[in-house]
Amino acid sequence: MQFKELQLSQELIKAVNVMNFTDMTEIQEKSIPAILEGSDVIGRSNTGTGKTAAFGIPAVEMTDKDTDYVRTLILCPTRELALQASEEIKKFSKYMPWVKTSAVFGGASMEKQIFELKRGANIVVGTPGRVMDHIKRRTLKLQNLKMIILDEADEMLNMGFREDIEKILTFIPEERQTILFSATMPPEILAITNQYQNDPVMIKTISKSRTVDSIEQFYYSVPSGQKFDALHLLLDYYAPKSSMIFCNTKKMVDDLTQFLVSAGFRADGLHGDMKQNQRTAVMNKFKTGKTSILVATDVAARGIDVSGVDSVFNFDLPQDNEYYIHRIGRTGRAGKSGKAYTLVCGKKQIYNLKSIAKYTKSEISESELPLRKDLINAKLGKISDKVKLASTSDILPETDDLMNILSESGLTAEDIAKALINKRVIKEIKNIPDVKTVRYRNDIKNSGGKRTDVKVSKVDINVGRLHKIAPNFILGALVDATGMSGKSFGKIDIHDRHTTVEVPDSELDYIIKSLNHGKINGNKITIRKYEGKNNFRNKNTDNYRKRRSNKDNRKNSYKKK
Repeated sequence: MQFKELQLSQELIKAVNVMNFTDMTEIQEKSIPAILEGSDVIGRSNTGTGKTAAFGIPAVEMTDKDTDYVRTLILCPTRELALQASEEIKKFSKYMPWVKTSAVFGGASMEKQIFELKRGANIVVGTPGRVMDHIKRRTLKLQNLKMIILDEADEMLNMGFREDIEKILTFIPEERQTILFSATMPPEILAITNQYQNDPVMIKTISKSRTVDSIEQFYYSVPSGQKFDALHLLLDYYAPKSSMIFCNTKKMVDDLTQFLVSAGFRADGLHGDMKQNQRTAVMNKFKTGKTSILVATDVAARGIDVSGVDSVFNFDLPQDNEYYIHRIGRTGRAGKSGKAYTLVCGKKQIYNLKSIAKYTKSEISESELPLRKDLINAKLGKISDKVKLASTSDILPETDDLMNILSESGLTAEDIAKALINKRVIKEIKNIPDVKTVRYRNDIKNSGGKRTDVKVSKVDINVGRLHKIAPNFILGALVDATGMSGKSFGKIDIHDRHTTVEVPDSELDYIIKSLNHGKINGNKITIRKYEGKNNFRNKNTDNYRKRRSNKDNRKNSYKKK
């Protein structure tokens, strides 16, 4: 079905034509008419299927010329997704000046956002945290809202935004249209649909496969502590024109980016601690080819639409099976072939990767790292080709003059050639590392295999119920500070004066370093390893006892009088 067959305004049809949209995707064809009819909708569809247009086109079409209030609110899990959705909606409303879109998200100027909202935005796109900030400031008023859209709802729940979302829903009228899009439908999503939607239309697109058939998947088992060198070898050997490398933490993004730049690669990092202008600059350089390697966390890369990525590298094994799908889906788009490479250390990660292969119904082939000597031979061959090509060029008179001067100094033509070639060879091969593949087993296929449980530790945080702390505050702070998935963290126990959280043992030190001396719900925090008792209880109890003792002394003093 084509867009022109929809009963849309001429202004919107014109904008769609300018964007070269002709045929609708499956999710668009099923969702747009249902939303235009006023139905609540649950759309289940993977990333990259055109969901933004599926809800953006009806949102724009249903905004009347005399709408001077926020008519539509769109919630997204990350600032990149919010910005991307906002820009797309602005394109749809290009010829509809009465449609005013504003994007609100953390890391950007609050003053600028307040100005846009006061100017009269009628479509607001934002992240749950910043939307709540504006509601509290009364700079975002939702009493007249007609439609709320939850984009990537499963991801928002993974990031700990459920309580924020439910709180936002209390500020909008019960008589509204609620649209929800999600790649998966866990029980948490179904609970939200049952509570907040009214007889929703369920739309599920047919997924041809969990992964793109044109993506070849490989893994390399490398010694612990040599992953940097292993990645260096792969980048040098395959020399992709454009590649993305995924890490699990912000610190690893920084460390790996610094390593690659020092090794001579054109690389940039992307993670949640960067300001919006920095992130925009990094993405522009990557999209225009000024940098060929983008190192990113899963959360930071969520929603980024980049075409032409040759290869994806999993420097860290993703901690969620769905993240693996999102990662490798960055390559092999639009019918092109792509390659995905994963680095693993130890048998436990081998088993974890086997679980991913089973989940994605794909085969991940074991491969050996290129040998240093193979890389040297390849580089020598390239140098040889360049020398041969240069020998066919016209010789400048100045070159002959210099050769005569060098000959008079006693150097032969062979001496000169060796010196120049040797200088180039040294430059090309001096930094090539030598890493040997660790062999465990044959190809990882999608048949059988159990996932090994990750060893966990506990951290103790010095805030609790008395500080008005809720689980989503804790989880949100952990996700934001570390860049890790919400599913990386286990049980959260909130006590009166402290909170304990289960965390991956391998990331314990990093988590403590990342979150220590930060803030949760306005409270300055201290975080330590949990040793089986409240690390902070003694200090708080002593203070309490001291205050109680002083109070009792005063009472006794009054009685004596």
